[in-house]
Amino acid sequence: ITAKGQPDVATRLFLKRIKTELELPVLGLVDADPYGLKILSVYMSGSKNMSYDSAHLTTPDIKWLGIRPSDLDKYGIPDQCRLKMTDHDIKTGKALLNEEFIKKNPDWYAELELMVKTKEKA
Repeated sequence: ITAKGQPDVATRLFLKRIKTELELPVLGLVDADPYGLKILSVYMSGSKNMSYDSAHLTTPDIKWLGIRPSDLDKYGIPDQCRLKMTDHDIKTGKALLNEEFIKKNPDWYAELELMVKTKEKA
């Protein structure tokens, strides 16, 4: 399923129902950049604009599937597959480090911290 960017309400509700009614795991395949984590955060804990309805639209145990910043060196990902983060990417990444959904997930925090430090995304 793709929401083609930021998750829309219908997609979020559908994933919530898949998880609760069919008891299927929900995996998020997103880019290894700050925006990928922002997308995961909306599925996980809802959007700030719709915080009043987050209980009906979230999948708190979504799993991050896909390449992570630590994988770039771990698996020898070639330079041509790595992208330099823009100043805006870095600013977004630093802001995300202060978000509760990142702070409560040490693995995600470490990945985002590495991304901001190396200034690389994939």
